[in-house]
Amino acid sequence: MKRLLLSNWHLMRYFRLAFALFLFFQAYETHQWFFIAFGCFFLLQAIFNLGCGPKGCNVTYKNQKDE
Repeated sequence: MKRLLLSNWHLMRYFRLAFALFLFFQAYETHQWFFIAFGCFFLLQAIFNLGCGPKGCNVTYKNQKDE
């Protein structure tokens, strides 16, 4: 678990963290608390490295010959 949280930090992961903090700040400043839900979504993506990575969200397909 510690390795998951502390390794493989890349630009998109930092961006998600910054965006989550921005949304938390906006929720506090504007008193529009639904921003917290979006902030939690991006915070969880940043912490656990979920979502599409820097290589994109491609699904790999194997070429199989018909038998």
